[in-house]
Amino acid sequence: MIERGNRLALYLLLTPFLLWLTLLIILPHVQMFNISIHDRMVGGAKVLSIDNYATFFTEPLYWRTFARTAVMSLLATALTLLIAFPVSFYIAKVCQGKTKSVLFVACLLPFWVSELVRSYGWMILLRESGLVSGFLQYVGLADQPVELLYNDATIMLGLVYTSMLFMVIPLITTLDSLDNSLIEAAYDLGGSSWDVLREVVIPHAMSGIVAGCIVVFMLTLGNYLRPTLLGGKDSLWFTEQIFTQFITHFNWEQGSAFGILLLTLSSLMVWGGLKLTRQSFVKTMG
Repeated sequence: MIERGNRLALYLLLTPFLLWLTLLIILPHVQMFNISIHDRMVGGAKVLSIDNYATFFTEPLYWRTFARTAVMSLLATALTLLIAFPVSFYIAKVCQGKTKSVLFVACLLPFWVSELVRSYGWMILLRESGLVSGFLQYVGLADQPVELLYNDATIMLGLVYTSMLFMVIPLITTLDSLDNSLIEAAYDLGGSSWDVLREVVIPHAMSGIVAGCIVVFMLTLGNYLRPTLLGGKDSLWFTEQIFTQFITHFNWEQGSAFGILLLTLSSLMVWGGLKLTRQSFVKTMG
């Protein structure tokens, strides 16, 4: 009787999650796939077709845009990891007491403001009449106003800034569980700082590294706001192509196909990354 009651309680606890997973993720994707394999209205009836997927591979603009988006997302993920790792290590293993809490909260503070407001903040800083351009002219590094928006470097800056928290948190969590005695023992055995980092710290933090990279890559690949605002109309980001098909051209069939392709190809890249690092998805995200 008690076991049956525990099982019922488990089912009740899982019900909200299962409803959320089914209604907001699984069913919409199933419906989107169904839309993607139909042509636009032909003689009043929709017909099955793979033309929407063929368009992606036959039109250079689309697959080149996706390739560019994937490469820049990988680069943004790598840069975020390079910046976040020393920050996370300092917070987790060097700082003590209140200092650790203060620095961790400092990492959270920018994310208390909406992404749209933060994007406009960068635009105010980097536009031709912005603070950075004015400072460069004031110190004599520029003779005229400098436009720092609408280029790949600005897009990359925005993506790294947006993703930093999602890399820092899993890294701090895994590094905080690393026993300091292991690091001390490695130094006592004659290991250099690089040896300790390579043989002790990184292997222990690998699950956090992979988890952070997966989250950052998926969020960056599917980001729409930053590339559009900071990169302008020529940002050539794949999510912008999806938006254009849905909203501008009202071509839901083509937009759905692009969405499914983005999900499929990004999932394959994540799977490949897990295979290369020999990590389990369940263990990494757990």
